[in-house]
Amino acid sequence: NKANHSITMRKVEVFLSQKTIEEKIGQMTQVRHYDDNTIDDVKTKLIGSIIHTQGPTPGHSAAEWQNKFNELQQVALSTRLGIPLFFGVDAIHGQNTFAGATIFPHNIGLGAAANPQLAANAAEITAIEAKATGFNWVFSPCVAVPFNDKWGRVYEAFSESTELTATLAKASVEGLQGKSDRHNRVMATAKHFIGDGATDFGVEGGDTTLSHQEVLQRLLPPYQAAIEAGVGSIMASFNTLDNVPMHAHQSLITSLLKDQLQFDGIVVSDWKAYSRFGANKIINAGIDVVMAVDGDLPLFQEGVLSGVNSGEIPIQRIDDAGSRILRQKFLMGLFQHPFSDSGLIPKIGAAQHRKVAQQAVRESLVLLKNKDNILPLRKTTRIVMVGEFADNAGLQSGGWTINWQGNTEHYAGATTLLEGVRTKSAVEVLYDKNGEANNTDVDVAIIVVGETPYAEFFGDIGHPQSNCQLTLTETHQKYIDAYHAKGIKTVVVRISGRPLGVTRQI
Repeated sequence: NKANHSITMRKVEVFLSQKTIEEKIGQMTQVRHYDDNTIDDVKTKLIGSIIHTQGPTPGHSAAEWQNKFNELQQVALSTRLGIPLFFGVDAIHGQNTFAGATIFPHNIGLGAAANPQLAANAAEITAIEAKATGFNWVFSPCVAVPFNDKWGRVYEAFSESTELTATLAKASVEGLQGKSDRHNRVMATAKHFIGDGATDFGVEGGDTTLSHQEVLQRLLPPYQAAIEAGVGSIMASFNTLDNVPMHAHQSLITSLLKDQLQFDGIVVSDWKAYSRFGANKIINAGIDVVMAVDGDLPLFQEGVLSGVNSGEIPIQRIDDAGSRILRQKFLMGLFQHPFSDSGLIPKIGAAQHRKVAQQAVRESLVLLKNKDNILPLRKTTRIVMVGEFADNAGLQSGGWTINWQGNTEHYAGATTLLEGVRTKSAVEVLYDKNGEANNTDVDVAIIVVGETPYAEFFGDIGHPQSNCQLTLTETHQKYIDAYHAKGIKTVVVRISGRPLGVTRQI
């Protein structure tokens, strides 16, 4: 309400008036908890936020993760002004960086479900399990509107429908952040602003050549919905618009997002943006927090300080960033509750959380064809399950699962399709992993095919290191052909992060 807002802003003004320029730049700095810094650097470099991503984990257990972040938080609180740290993580479909956390369908699956309450429930559970592992900031939801299926992040988006994406963006933000007492939740991030899903040829970080009007009509509404829901941060995207890197696009970040749409949260950069997209140009464009990783830390802090001293960066721009960062830290209750809550640890992967995930999977399923009403199957149907995807929860979970590019090994705590069917069946269920068994004494073959997990860049079709394609692999096509040739009825389950050409198979 207005009274609380006024009190918060007075607190922000007091802190800002006491901060040195070095302290202000420190609050704008985000580094990893490994490689980029030591514990002492949190104090000497006056770091404002920590990111966990692909690389060494903070420990082996949730308690060790919390202890690591609490140790860093204690150092931050021992600084002159005692401003607490944000701890951020890419919780894309659950707290997917922690083995054993509840994993949900990716956003494309939630989009297929088209159930805002379910999306909100999944987001709330993600927030709880992220908090339980020591985080107070998540880099989700992705609210891109994907225009080209060659893009390797299609599955991070809810839908090609602008309206549905806006609806689910609002639900996700409210689930992650809560509507009032935010210290029990995490700060959400709508990303990536703007045009990441609409690049030419679906290239991650490529050119978006839509007209300004198309951007406003087709891509902007989900961000407006997120802002209306009170989203705490928005992440800039890798792509260019108007031949300008989005990170340096002042008219869109400042004039449109901050001024016109009145977004009062944090604009955070993506990976290593300072050295990639124009150094101080991105600060002047309106970036508030910079992922100063992979060697960017001294470059960023020294470059911004030099820019302020030379007049290249107006001090008002630094104060705008500082005000936004402090405001969110107050709103998230970090000054009152800076440390992790060990009482949340038992909730990681809890049965009631997995029940919601199971419901999300059910509702995400899309039936393309059911010739002769083969489905639903009876419990007495004699079944053979076919393909390596049928009994591998890692393959079934996609990218951003434990590892950035996904996992090809079994995911702890998950039930594979084979295990699930065997649980429900009244008769023995056979398994043909390689599609080569001579199974003829069965009624139905459930053939599970799809895409091997991937994430950004490496999931782009056409990327030099990508093995992705817009059809099923030759091996998976052979599984279907082999059982079709035997005259056995087939049920094909496709697990993929984007639409694939399966016209012949259908």
